[in-house]
Amino acid sequence: MLSHWNIKFWEYSFLQPLWLILLILVPVFLMISFRYEKKKKSDLRFSGTLKTQRKVELKWVKKFRKALLFLQAAALLFLILALAKPFRWEDFNNSENEYKNGIDIILAMDVSGSMMATDFDPNRLEVAKKVAKSFVDERKGDRIGLVAYSEEAYTACPATLDYEVLKKQIDEVNPNLMGKMTAIGIGLGTAVSRLRNDSLPSKVIILLTDGSNNAGEIDPITAANLAKAKNIRVYTIGVGSKGTAMIPEQTPFGVVNRAFQVDIDEETLNEIADITGGQYFRATDEKSLLQIYNEIDQMEKVKLLSNKFKKTPPATPNSFLNFSLLFLILTFTMDRLIFKSHA
Repeated sequence: MLSHWNIKFWEYSFLQPLWLILLILVPVFLMISFRYEKKKKSDLRFSGTLKTQRKVELKWVKKFRKALLFLQAAALLFLILALAKPFRWEDFNNSENEYKNGIDIILAMDVSGSMMATDFDPNRLEVAKKVAKSFVDERKGDRIGLVAYSEEAYTACPATLDYEVLKKQIDEVNPNLMGKMTAIGIGLGTAVSRLRNDSLPSKVIILLTDGSNNAGEIDPITAANLAKAKNIRVYTIGVGSKGTAMIPEQTPFGVVNRAFQVDIDEETLNEIADITGGQYFRATDEKSLLQIYNEIDQMEKVKLLSNKFKKTPPATPNSFLNFSLLFLILTFTMDRLIFKSHA
């Protein structure tokens, strides 16, 4: 029952957002109503002076009538929101079809030596892990897996609904096991192979790298075409600040920080995304990387609605209609009982 009175706007999305344009009517309604109220004549004739009239005037009446106008404006506001067909992802994701209506996602994460660059705090890899786990927490009903790659690639975690296991595997990714170079083609190809024919119809790979393809026998574009053939969307993310970045390097004299030019092959990453119907993003710090994952999260939820479900999700305008009706009843009742107005 409490959900029928939930008006936390930030929790809602709208199936018909064009109705929200009518929200401009709310301030227009208030402006016209206040002007009309100001010019409205009294039902009583008063022959005294203005000074005498103000002495017998009830100040609370003006304030009360203004409050009624605001209640009427609020009723209009909630009615317009209801017309836009609001619904909550939380309600939708908790439906009985949660798993059946999910998607398969593989996170393909670059763990080459350059991912230890300290232009992100403490380094690119740790920030990538942190943000990836945050993304996992936001998904519901999706099978999510992890592929780690540098010169070689391996499946750190197959696509699973056990997010705690997945997040543990993300934490345990080690950048020192497979070399320092970057084989984007092998990383993408391995991720594609993890999305088997028995995968869910909607399949996505999020490929994150901070460099260019300089190792491996598989060309990234070849891997992208393979993904396209299997109806897999690939979102590519280039990670790294502009200019140079400090990377710790082991030497005979200990660990030394050296400056390296940030070299992300954005042209190839853009092409991979274009081929597969995904999108390329550039993250220059932790905040922008988090925003990118949030954007992908929302984009995939929208695609899930339009591509997976042959019908639109049920709108839940009840709470907005309830408040609209409540405010209308309050204004009508108070106007009749207190001011004894007549139609």
